[in-house]
Amino acid sequence: MGTVFSFDVRGGEPAAVQAALQEAVAGLHRIDEVFSTYRDGSDISRLARGELSVEECDPLVAEVLELGAEAERTSDGWFSMRYQGPLDPTGIVKGWAAERAARAVAAAGASGVSVNGGGDVQLLGTPGAQRPWRVGVSDPLRPGGLAAVISAAGTEELAVATSGTAEQGAHILDPRTGHSAVTDLVAVTVVAPCLTWADCWATAAFAMGSRQGLRWLESLPGVEALLITAGDEVRCTGGLAARLG
Repeated sequence: MGTVFSFDVRGGEPAAVQAALQEAVAGLHRIDEVFSTYRDGSDISRLARGELSVEECDPLVAEVLELGAEAERTSDGWFSMRYQGPLDPTGIVKGWAAERAARAVAAAGASGVSVNGGGDVQLLGTPGAQRPWRVGVSDPLRPGGLAAVISAAGTEELAVATSGTAEQGAHILDPRTGHSAVTDLVAVTVVAPCLTWADCWATAAFAMGSRQGLRWLESLPGVEALLITAGDEVRCTGGLAARLG
C-alpha cells in the first residue's frame, strides 16, 4: 500500500495475541497483493482491465467495492473509486485494512490495540487502567508541531484520519474533474469510531473545501473534525472540544 503500518498492543494472553498479530500482518500483505494498483497481476488491476469479474476476484474485493459505493452515496460523489476514470478503490483500502487488522488482534483478547496505517489510526480498548489512548495531530503549517491532541477517553473505539497536502503535496483529486482539488484547505482531520469511514470522510471533505466540508461533516452522526486552511484558520465541528486533550 506504499506506506508503513505499526501496532501497539496491550494486555491479553501473550501467545494468543502474538498469533493474532502475525495473522493480522499476513492479512495486510494479502490485502496489498489483492488491491495494489502498482501490481499488474493484482486482482484489482486485472478487474480494472476487464480480465476478471468481481465474482472471480478474491472475496475481499466485493467487500471493499460495497463499502466504496456506500462512501460515494454518503458523500454525494465527493469520495469516488473512479476519480480518474478507471476503477481505483485505494482511497478506502488503507483505512479499512488498518481497522480490520486492529479488530482481529482485539478479538484475540488484547485489552488495548492501536494500529497506525500511514498516520491514520484505529484505537480499540485502552492502553492501561484509567489511561485513554491519545493521538497527536500534526500541524500542517508548522512541521514538527501539533495542531491538536485527540483523546479516546470514554469510548472503546476511536479512529483519527487526516487528509491534506503537508506530507504528499496536492495528491487529493476532485472527482468531478479528475484534477487536483483546489480548495482553501491544507488539512482535514476526522474523528469517528471506524477508520474505514474516517479516512473516506477526511478525503471527501478536503475535496469539498472548508465551508461545504464542515457543513457536511457536521451532518454525519458520530463524526467530529478539525479543518485547517492555508491561511492558518482553524475550523471545528461543534463536538470536537470533548475529544481534545
